[in-house]
Amino acid sequence: MAGTKNHDYHILPPDIWPLMGSLSALVFTSGMVLYMHEMANWQIVLGLGIAGLIATFFSWFSNIVKEAEGGYHTPVVQLHMRYGMILFIASEVMFFVGWFWSWFDFALFPSEISEVVGGQFPPVAIEAVMNPFDLPLLNTLILLCSGTTVTWAHHSLIHGDRDGLKKGLWLTILLGVLFSCIQAYEYMHAPFAFGENTYSSAFYMATGFHGFHVLVGTIFLIVCLVRTYKGHFTPRQHFGFEAAAWYWHFVDVVWLFLFVTVYVWGSWGAPVH
Repeated sequence: MAGTKNHDYHILPPDIWPLMGSLSALVFTSGMVLYMHEMANWQIVLGLGIAGLIATFFSWFSNIVKEAEGGYHTPVVQLHMRYGMILFIASEVMFFVGWFWSWFDFALFPSEISEVVGGQFPPVAIEAVMNPFDLPLLNTLILLCSGTTVTWAHHSLIHGDRDGLKKGLWLTILLGVLFSCIQAYEYMHAPFAFGENTYSSAFYMATGFHGFHVLVGTIFLIVCLVRTYKGHFTPRQHFGFEAAAWYWHFVDVVWLFLFVTVYVWGSWGAPVH
C-alpha cells in the first residue's frame, strides 16, 4: 500500500524550528559583537537572540519528547541517537582539550613569555592561588557523589524502580546546584581576577566553561525529573535520561582532570589563599 511504513527509521516532517534556531543564533552572535564593541542597541539584539534560542530549545526538544512518547524512537533510531550523543560528547572533549592545551603551554614554557609572567608559572603577578584542598576538594567530592546518585537513578530505571529513579535524580540535581553555588562563592573570594595574566585567564576559562556545562547538565536532569513525574521513560526506552547521565559523567571526568592539573599541579609551590 502506498505510504505504508516498512522500515525502522523515523522520517521527520517539515519543521520551522531548525530555521528559527539558526536565525536566533545569528541574532545572538550579532548582539554579542555589538556588546563587545559597545555599540548602540546591543541589549535589544542580544535579548531577541536569547529569547529566540530559548523558544527554539523548548519547542524543538518538546517535539523530540513527543516523538519518543509516540513510539517513533525505535531501537534503530535510538542506536543512531546514541551515536550522535557520543559524537557530541567527543566534540566537547576536544573543546576542553583546547583549554588544557593552553594551560600546559603556559605552565611548561613560561620562559617563552618571560616578559609577561616573569619566567615562572604561576606568574609573578599572582600573589596567591586557591587552596586545592579547600573548596575545590569539597566540590570534587560533591561531583563524585553526584556521579553515584545518577548511576543509582539509572539502575533503578532499568529495574523498574520509579521511586529510586526519582530519589536519585533529586539528589543529583541538588548536588549539581550545590556545586555551582560553591564555585560561585569561590569566584567571589578568589585572590586574582579574570584577565590579569595567563594564569588567571586560563584558570577562569577552563573552570568557568566547566561550570557552564554543570549548569546545562543540571537543566538536562531537571527535564528528566519532570518527565519522570509525567510517567515517561521505560526500562527499554529511556534514551533522554541515558543521554543526560552520559553528559553528567562527562562533566565529572572533566572536573577530575581540572582538579588535578589546574588546582593541584597548577598551585604547586605557590602561596595559597
